[in-house]
Amino acid sequence: MYEKTFPNKRFKLTLEFLKKHIDSSETILDLGVDNPFSKMMKKNGFNVTNTTGQDLDEDFAVFQQQESTVVTAFEIFEHLLNPYTILKEIQSDKLFISIPMRLWFSPAYRSKTDSWDRHYHEFEEWQLDWLLEKTGWKIIDRQKWTNPVKQIGIRPLLRYFTNRYYIVYAIKH
Repeated sequence: MYEKTFPNKRFKLTLEFLKKHIDSSETILDLGVDNPFSKMMKKNGFNVTNTTGQDLDEDFAVFQQQESTVVTAFEIFEHLLNPYTILKEIQSDKLFISIPMRLWFSPAYRSKTDSWDRHYHEFEEWQLDWLLEKTGWKIIDRQKWTNPVKQIGIRPLLRYFTNRYYIVYAIKH
């Protein structure tokens, strides 16, 4: 069903992590517009509503308007200037976040053609953990994985051994 190429490895592991902790009766607010992974969640029976493209650094109304038992933020927090405030605004009791981790051998991602597609934050594991703790979340489970690429060179070789993605499941406490 899944190929072993990017982003399918990430999608497969993310879906497995989600299924491990919640069932399809939960209602999910997925931060970010409808995307291939939110479509995959829906195809797997989850009740998912996406945000509509509003600037989540400025507009928090979605957290008061949308009733959901779970919030997911897969590959979103690195694009936000102010993840602290968003984490404080979330009303749901369950939270799933995945992020690309900061790599010591590679600069933060920044698209040359898209002004929104850039990483303001590439966290180390402890930084996301601390951010969640400071905003009232308790981490229940976490997982990391690599993102090998089929290229030749020092950086591609390092990607075979260095974790690139970090996912957490947290509850509000």
